[in-house]
Amino acid sequence: MPATFLPVFSALLAFALSLLVGPYIISYLQKLKLGQVIRTDGPKTHLAKAGTPTMGGVLIVLCTVVALLVVARPLTDSTIIMLFATVGFGLIGFLDDFIKVVARRSLGLRAREKLVGQFGVALLVALYAYARVGTDLIVPFWKETIALSGLLYVPFTVFVLVGVVNAVNLTDGLDGLAAGSTAISAAAFAVVFLLLSHGDLSVFSGAVAGACLGFIWFNGPPAQVIMGDTGSFALGAALATGAVLSRTTLFLPIIGGLFLLETLSVILQVLYFRATKGRRLFRMAPLHHHFELLGWAESKVMIRFVLLTLVFAVLGLYAIL
Repeated sequence: MPATFLPVFSALLAFALSLLVGPYIISYLQKLKLGQVIRTDGPKTHLAKAGTPTMGGVLIVLCTVVALLVVARPLTDSTIIMLFATVGFGLIGFLDDFIKVVARRSLGLRAREKLVGQFGVALLVALYAYARVGTDLIVPFWKETIALSGLLYVPFTVFVLVGVVNAVNLTDGLDGLAAGSTAISAAAFAVVFLLLSHGDLSVFSGAVAGACLGFIWFNGPPAQVIMGDTGSFALGAALATGAVLSRTTLFLPIIGGLFLLETLSVILQVLYFRATKGRRLFRMAPLHHHFELLGWAESKVMIRFVLLTLVFAVLGLYAIL
């Protein structure tokens, strides 16, 4: 089988596995009564989602891992690190979801507990990349590299990993949005990795894209299952770790432009609120909720944001050519 087809094969396999085992996982989550707890300060239209099975990110991680193990043989050091980061962050998200649905605490893990786990996993990935990949980063549109100092590279990489994980988590607020935008971003990175001769990373990203597409089959509005932090943490880790290991970290703000916009909307909302003593820049943050409160249907916001991600992905691919 040609090496260039392997990412496609991993994507198709992950997609097929999602469709096959998805109904069983959703049924099992329903039997366990692992229903989503909805924040009362969010859009009122979301209150109808209370009780929808959450922790569906297990489906994404499972199908990604199985597709990878079938297609990518033998596993390289880079794919093992990507697995470690994806599963590691996914486990943190799993604990967060578990506390939400079992303890009925809508915020899950405390912020300090969450950050300790995230920074711990990110630090291990950053140290590996520093030792085995190097500190050179490819500059978009320039085809040259810049080298970060050793003292700067590790904290910078940790910041990127934790930042992207939480950015994807912020984006996971509408049915199909996080999975759809991640599928496009992962597919774009799969192409980038192939162009840079990182076939192993491309296979992993292809599996992520396929698993996300399969998840949308059940997560599209109205959702039968919600990925929860289990899924969003794992997906953010997969995107960021692949970029770090391929030295394309600087492509994340381009290909992942939607995640950046969602995060900036939250930061700007908080800063504006504090500076104006209670006034709001957006009707609600993250950004997708702002458009919901403007009267856009949830499905319309989701589709338009996913299309915007497609534009960012094309721009990112142009930046590597």
